[in-house]
Parts: sequence; C-alpha cells; structure tokens
Amino acid sequence: MMLLPSSLVDEVTISIVSHGHGPLLVRLLSDLNRQTDLSGVKVILTLNVSEDVDAAVFGNLQIQVLQNFAPKGFGSNHNAAFARCSTKWFLILNPDLGVHTPDTFSRLALSAAAIDRIGVVAPRIQSSSGATEDSVRSNLTPWSLVRRRLGDRRIIDFQAASVLGQPFYWLAGMCMMLDSDAFRSIGGFDDRIFLYCEDYDLCARLYNTGYVLAVDQNVSVTHDAQRDSHRSSRHLRWHLASLFRIWTSSTFWRVTLPASRP
Repeated sequence: MMLLPSSLVDEVTISIVSHGHGPLLVRLLSDLNRQTDLSGVKVILTLNVSEDVDAAVFGNLQIQVLQNFAPKGFGSNHNAAFARCSTKWFLILNPDLGVHTPDTFSRLALSAAAIDRIGVVAPRIQSSSGATEDSVRSNLTPWSLVRRRLGDRRIIDFQAASVLGQPFYWLAGMCMMLDSDAFRSIGGFDDRIFLYCEDYDLCARLYNTGYVLAVDQNVSVTHDAQRDSHRSSRHLRWHLASLFRIWTSSTFWRVTLPASRP
C-alpha cells in the first residue's frame, strides 16, 4: 500500500488565473492555505485584470503574483505560469473551486503516479449542491453540442482511463493535474486559442501522443460554474471561434477518424 506524501512542496506547482474573481479567489486560496500537505507549495497566481489580492495573508503558500497589462487567453496564461514550474506535477485550478477534503491533491498525485505514461488526472467535479458535474465528456462534435443545448448533460461513468486505442474522453479544464514532462512534450496549451476548447485540444493532443487521461473518482472538488458564454455575446463569439479552430484542426480529425492517424 502506497502512503500519501506528507508534503507536496517539491512535487507540485499550482497555477490559478483570476479574471476579477475577488471573493471566489480568496475562498480558494483560503482552502489551499488550510491544506497541510501544501505547506510551502508554489502557487503562480495570474491576475488577468487588475484586482487587489493580499498574498501575504495566505502564509502557508508560496504565492507568486503575475499581473497582466492586457488580458491573455486561458492557455497563454497557464503556459506562462508553467515556465516557472520545475516540479513533476503542474496543477491547474479555476478560481471558482472549493477544496474541502484534507490531502485532496496528495491523493490525486498518488493516483497519477500509479499510472504509466499519465498525461493528466482530474478529480470528480461536483456542484455546490453535491451533484456530480459533467466534467468528463465524449468527443466535442457539432452533434454533441446540439445534444447539450437540448439539455443532454449526461454524466459519463468514467472508470477506465482514456488512452489511444480506447474511446476518447476529454476532461474539462477547471482542475487538472498534469505530468510536467507530458505537458512540455506537446508544447503546452495552444496559444492561438484565446478562450474555450483549449482543454479539449490539450486532452486530444495528449491522447493522440499516447498519454493517458484519467479521473480519480475517490477525490472531489467543488465547482461554482461561471458559464459566461451563455450570457455574454463577446464570450459566445470567442466560443464559436474556438470551435471553428478545433473542428478544422488535424488534432480533432485524428481523434474523430482514428484511421487518419499516421
């Protein structure tokens, strides 16, 4: 039986990008600050818009604050944070998460370490009411979006890992523990995707390269979803532009039509 690591200080670098999340960001940092296994862990906090954050309040964490002069995309921000990562695991967290269980990320790291050629592992994502969210999704196709628009948000019973030769499932990017070598080997996120679908693209490229995508159903975090593309015409335009880039990419077609792989 493998023991949980007592500290992740030399194992994990955390990347958080805030878009003026304010109280939600403070809540997440407070949750992380209470996790004893995260004592001294480096947190790269990117402020994509101007906001006041007193990092010194969270003394259990080693927080490095990056302030953007102009907003960057999700992938570009996390790529910039990864340039400051020298640990085995690169942990991406959305500011609208809640972490309530002790040793959450120690258990996630232990789960990841047990899988050969792991690319990314995620916890089970649950809503603030405790319901499991649809954070594991089948291939992103036009007809899959039509089904979602019609209310089909079925929860995939993801018990087996997604690996080349098996059905492809991708993980929503609000909480991802990435193997740093795997992330580096595929060039990180695609900077050309400003917002939306960058998590799909990353998972598809990991999958096409033979890395494993996994979920630990015994580990969970809470997500307060912020679905801006449903409310903002600007976000909707970004979403549509990202979908067009995905559907015209070789990455998408290699997943969709496996025979097209070299």
